[in-house]
Amino acid sequence: CIMMRKCHLNTCPVGVATQDPVLRKRFKGTPEHVINFFFYVAEEVRALLAEMGYTHLDQIIGDTELLEKRALIQHWKARGLDFSRMFFKPDAPHEAVHWTERQKHPIDDVLDRKLIELAKPALEARQPVSIELPIRNVDRSTGAMLSGEVAKRFKHKGLREDTISVKLTGTAGQSFGAFLARGVSFELVGAANDYVGKGLSGGRIVIRPPENTKIVAAESIIVGNTVLYGATEGEAYFCGVAGERFAVRNSGVAAVVEGVGDHGCEYMTGGIVVVIGQTGRNFAAGMSGGVAYVLDEVGDFAERCNMAMVELEPVPEEDDLME
Repeated sequence: CIMMRKCHLNTCPVGVATQDPVLRKRFKGTPEHVINFFFYVAEEVRALLAEMGYTHLDQIIGDTELLEKRALIQHWKARGLDFSRMFFKPDAPHEAVHWTERQKHPIDDVLDRKLIELAKPALEARQPVSIELPIRNVDRSTGAMLSGEVAKRFKHKGLREDTISVKLTGTAGQSFGAFLARGVSFELVGAANDYVGKGLSGGRIVIRPPENTKIVAAESIIVGNTVLYGATEGEAYFCGVAGERFAVRNSGVAAVVEGVGDHGCEYMTGGIVVVIGQTGRNFAAGMSGGVAYVLDEVGDFAERCNMAMVELEPVPEEDDLME
């Protein structure tokens, strides 16, 4: 990266942030370069620790006497800065300031464990299964581990459509349906937080409010921000409005939603997005592929759309309407 600040224009001169095949050829990097870089970082850290007489990073945590203030900074903004509290070291044994309590990551109790167990007929014999469970906002990345099991056994080909059909009721936590694999369908009766369908990989996601609700779907948020981020394949249907950055970097998913916030379809390279309602500002910024259909009943979409890389046109043909 040479900081040209043109990531959204598809004209990155070094071939990093672009889908242009000619420009992409200019990028000469390899995964091995990244691996080597981190090895070098680790080696330098090891050398610096050795100079100070330590062998491991854990040994210097909390040792603020190793830090020094730069007295040469004369900028007026630095006047009056007092770092004494940052350099204060409590009179306590080393263990008291280092890892006094383990983080709690109860991965054995996550909802996906139940899904995997109930989906065994599909995972082991490709037999269709239907699952119904409640869900809460502490259930994050629901579907990711299940999709991992599908990928282990069947690779990217996955399973036949709706082989694993899951109906959930409640409010889902972040990253609901992340990386959902082919053959897995999620229906959520309720609402979800940010990152729904992140990296969607062939599955289907349907989110709708309960049938007896008084909520007007077209006027209510049903999913959070950054929905379908980096999604590559599959379908998503949202009976309600989504937050900001809907379908950012979507490259192959078909999605229907009743409205989106700012920056919808940003950097999108493929797929189809249907917005049956209003959008926020800066729609389609950096969008270099795919198609977006927007119902512009108010008549102000042209003002909300970033026209740097896209064109607006009506949908006159019946074939387009049926798409």
